[in-house]
Amino acid sequence: MPVPLLVVLAPLFLVFEAWQLVISERHLGIKQIKSGDDPREHSPTEPVAALWAGLLLLYYGWMLMMLVPGFGRAQTASMIVVTMLGYALRRSCGLKWVLVVLTIEGAIRIGMIISLLGMAWKRL
Repeated sequence: MPVPLLVVLAPLFLVFEAWQLVISERHLGIKQIKSGDDPREHSPTEPVAALWAGLLLLYYGWMLMMLVPGFGRAQTASMIVVTMLGYALRRSCGLKWVLVVLTIEGAIRIGMIISLLGMAWKRL
């Protein structure tokens, strides 16, 4: 089975995941938690929110499209399940645990993308 062209986008989403981890630490980090400030009450500017939402939609669309060719289906399904479980956990936990959930969720997705890239590299 050849490597699908969609895998070419995986490094971009790897960078996006790392960026999300850095941003989440910056906005939901220990300093904010200690100060008692809830960063969820301060929304980002409209251009930043639009960019972030657009990239998330593109990322989720890519995950769904990666299910079709069958290459890396296990990794892609894992990323989708982790995303859904992480969202559910983040909605139900307190501020102190949101950063923990985001970090674990992002680390698992980064691992799945690296696994996907490793499979593609072996097939080349």
